[in-house]
Amino acid sequence: MAEDLRLGLNLGYWQRTADDATGLVQAAERLGYDSVWTAEAYGSDAFTPLAWYGARTSRIKLGTSVAQLSARTPAATAMTAMTLDHLTGGRLLLGVGASGPQVVEGWYGRPFARPLARTREYVEIMRKIWRREEPVTNDGPHYPLPLPGGLGKPLKLITRPLRADIPVYLGAEGPKNVALAAEIAQGWLPLFTFPDKIDTMYGTALAGARPDFDVAAMVMTMVTDDVRAALDGVKMMLTLYIGGMGAKTRNFHADIIGRMGYAEAAERIQALYLSGRKEEAFAAIPDELADGISLVGPPARIRERLKPWRASPVTNLLVMGPRDEETLRTVRDLVLG
Repeated sequence: MAEDLRLGLNLGYWQRTADDATGLVQAAERLGYDSVWTAEAYGSDAFTPLAWYGARTSRIKLGTSVAQLSARTPAATAMTAMTLDHLTGGRLLLGVGASGPQVVEGWYGRPFARPLARTREYVEIMRKIWRREEPVTNDGPHYPLPLPGGLGKPLKLITRPLRADIPVYLGAEGPKNVALAAEIAQGWLPLFTFPDKIDTMYGTALAGARPDFDVAAMVMTMVTDDVRAALDGVKMMLTLYIGGMGAKTRNFHADIIGRMGYAEAAERIQALYLSGRKEEAFAAIPDELADGISLVGPPARIRERLKPWRASPVTNLLVMGPRDEETLRTVRDLVLG
């Protein structure tokens, strides 16, 4: 239980047509937000916008939510993280995740097999690189260092990191992956969180987490008197993720909705979406589900809806949706008091 929640701003993907979010990030910093986060899929990368915002701020922490493992080798991510952490005075929170087979195999041309083992190996290599205790070697099957049979030799990072323990967060949805985050990472980045159900879904997986483990939940947040329109906005997002963000036979987002108790609905939504009946898929999203994973409505309603979040294992709310300083201030006052 976390009565005192931290508050972050999740900007999602950088969009070419969108306004520069520097002013919004600076407002979040002035208002006491703890962190700002960026994302990547198969468009903009996560690190470049963070460097841009980090150069224009001085205190707010800078998180990737999430950097995809298959986009870079462990060494490349470790170097990027070390550099950005230096340039921003030790403000980086490195969120990484395995993504899904459609992106990993379709965009990066890499095999998706054994994502948990790959994640563990990836994080171990990055930490070896940052510690600089000796030239880096790795005998694991996914990222062998040096490459067997070649001319490579073990190397040690030239630049001494500002921090040898850059915080690592895992984007995870399945119970085994969440348990891995609790074991090896400083935090977990859940995409969909139903606070009333998190103990039932992940209590066992989180049992081994250390006391300062950060459960940084992404939550769509809209301050508005039009609750119906806000819930429809959440349902539009869920329609895409449940219906189209994954293969028919392997959709992690649909799986997590099923574990929330909506398996029949998730199956129907995906079937409708993949058959081109997207409006019917949208209509099949239960209002209860959309409301349970979001914070929408007028301030009084959001204040009431915050109660289950405060009673849950969530320690950090990463709000998605606010795009002006007035809304940021309202959300700040509701969450931080």
